[in-house]
Amino acid sequence: MLRFFIVFLSLMIAFSVFGQTGTIRGYVYEKNTGNPVMFCNVFVDNTDIGASTDINGFYSISNLPEGSHDLSATYIGFDTAKVTVLLKKGATVLQNLYMNESSITLGEVKISAAREQAKRTVNISQITVTQKQIKVLPSAGGEADIAQYLQVLPGVVTTGDQGGQIFIRGGSPVQNKIMLDGLNIYNPFHSIGFFSIFETELIRSADVLTGGFSAEHGGRVSAIVDIKTREGNKQKFGGFVSAGPFMAKAMLEGPILKFNEKGSSLSYVFTGKKSLIENTSKNLYSFLADDPNKGLPFAFQDYYGKISLNTASGTKFNFFGFNFQDNYVDEGVTEIGWDNTGGGVNFSLVPQGTNVIVSGLLGISNYAIKIDEASDAQRTSDIDELTGNLDFTFFGNKNEIKYGMELKSVRTDFEFLNPFDVRLVEEQNTTEVGFYGKYKQILGKFIIEPSLRLQYYSSTGSVSVEPRFGFKYNVADNVRLKGAAGKYSQNILSTSNDKDVVNLFSGFLTTPEGPVLGLDKQILDNKLQISYHGVFGVEYDLSDDIQINLEGYYKSFPGIIVVNRNKTSGDQPDYAVEDGKAYGIDFSVKYDLRKWYIWATYSHGYVNRWDGEQEYPTNFDRRHNANLLASYDIDKKGTFKVSARWNLGSGFPFTQTRGFHNYLNFLDGVSTQYTTENPDDVGVLYSEDRNGGRLPFYHRMDISVQKNFIFTKYMGLEVTASVTNAYNRPNIFYFDRVSYRRVNQLPMIPSLSAKFYF
Repeated sequence: MLRFFIVFLSLMIAFSVFGQTGTIRGYVYEKNTGNPVMFCNVFVDNTDIGASTDINGFYSISNLPEGSHDLSATYIGFDTAKVTVLLKKGATVLQNLYMNESSITLGEVKISAAREQAKRTVNISQITVTQKQIKVLPSAGGEADIAQYLQVLPGVVTTGDQGGQIFIRGGSPVQNKIMLDGLNIYNPFHSIGFFSIFETELIRSADVLTGGFSAEHGGRVSAIVDIKTREGNKQKFGGFVSAGPFMAKAMLEGPILKFNEKGSSLSYVFTGKKSLIENTSKNLYSFLADDPNKGLPFAFQDYYGKISLNTASGTKFNFFGFNFQDNYVDEGVTEIGWDNTGGGVNFSLVPQGTNVIVSGLLGISNYAIKIDEASDAQRTSDIDELTGNLDFTFFGNKNEIKYGMELKSVRTDFEFLNPFDVRLVEEQNTTEVGFYGKYKQILGKFIIEPSLRLQYYSSTGSVSVEPRFGFKYNVADNVRLKGAAGKYSQNILSTSNDKDVVNLFSGFLTTPEGPVLGLDKQILDNKLQISYHGVFGVEYDLSDDIQINLEGYYKSFPGIIVVNRNKTSGDQPDYAVEDGKAYGIDFSVKYDLRKWYIWATYSHGYVNRWDGEQEYPTNFDRRHNANLLASYDIDKKGTFKVSARWNLGSGFPFTQTRGFHNYLNFLDGVSTQYTTENPDDVGVLYSEDRNGGRLPFYHRMDISVQKNFIFTKYMGLEVTASVTNAYNRPNIFYFDRVSYRRVNQLPMIPSLSAKFYF
């Protein structure tokens, strides 16, 4: 396998070198702040030769003849930047460009870098979310958060206001890989589902890949959420402090060595936030708590810091660290606490005289969670992960090659007590090694992107060969067809169960070391989690300002291994196996012009599982899911804005009740005194048709109004008033069958927050 991979890489490198002449590459920066300008167009004047910058502001234009070349960089909201470059034959020249904010009204500019980029990249089932887009969304509690924005994306489903877990195109949370600056984050959402660990003001970009992703991403079988943070301000000291009824937070940033026109700088940024809802709910939101004197049981705090070094040669280093904590305390019932800690360094090297970028990461993270219950039942999970990767990217005029290696060392320590007092304890150490290669080629109107990943899992001693392929066909200037297919694998399991209505405990362990029985009652030869994806779609630019996207998808999940939550004795298996499939369509329309930003999405999907006895829809199988997001700038300066979001979702499945009985668990086996013992617990007789019923439809509207008071160029006050669940829809959260009590999602919640920035 390794020999085949080396041959594959050698062929790709040969293609990249063949026919090369000269190359101009570099970064595009905002002149005032030193921030990179993402997705702007850089082109050679009077030609059709050019490129778009990536999230780091990097561009590369290859196959240029020797001589003098005039470059221009264009982007909405900035004056065009121009520079003349003298290129020698076969040379590679580093040339940065610096852009000033434009004096032209944004609505009068008709340049779409995103549209040009769409013509040159495959990016199927990929949505890139920016900080600006997150802030457009009505903010619950007056605080914009990506946890709220992810719920608007087509193909993404959430089950409630507590727990914050997301399900992407039929994948459960453990099947989605969520990364912060390259490190895995195993639980990025706080117990109150409005908020994540990610600070909005720090997000540079968030790539959400809902399926069909290429070989550079591995270790998960459903979806990828890749979040990258920005660097601190390279020119001046600044930041903000903010407070509202849900939380208080602050950010400080500034230069250690100021940014200069050679591109050199050393900067820092630090953020921290602390929940207030556990205290403010006692007075402001007493109607939410069962006991107003106790308030709501949610509490969290998050800290993140980063130091960034940029050199004149284009080389970059980022040193970062974080600590995120969450607590849920229901006195006398349950106490849950989790902690995410980690840090590392990522870098991007630009070797002189070559047309290559070398990127890498070295980091470590830990996720620990513990739950204590009044019944003395305890569950704990601890996972440590050491991550290192190194990749190389070659840029051609119409092709691109990327290959690399990823190494992970994973330790899991897991203890779980199920409802039948049967304990599962497992500690594991394992290693994962991934080799990957990707080749992109533009062939006229076609763009093809074959890729291959070889993933080695030491816990199973197996190598997973994962071919993947993506393409795009530019039918016309405004119409593009696209498709992707591939194989994916992972060896991480979760204790979360699809039967859980509310699940705040997410424990993790790697592939079981012992035998696992398959659906055919035979020992599984391969215990890896495997999936196969197929996606096909079309992009249509109805006008310069209206984009339409339609995608159909199919995912197969053969042999899903889950913890056997219903184990009642030691001779029963610790794990159960199911097969799964998910399929559907996602549709979106985006309108972005002048004062208006409108985004409408609709998803129609099916998520089924086969447990060896029957096929049933999962608890997160939402057949219909629609979102309408609208934002309007009331004034021309963009300082007064109103936003609204409306969500409609069909009801989740549930298993209907046939009756009740006195529950006796027979934990003493044949010695159980079933003739005289009087059970305290009530058992439920469920329908044989698993998840055969449907809850009522869910719908909710959120509204916010934001006013920005500008004191100076860099100082001001931002005030946000918002209403969550504006017309107080009583959406069902779950139903307690035994007490016959309905529990609803959160009611109408008004809030007012303020942010002072400087």
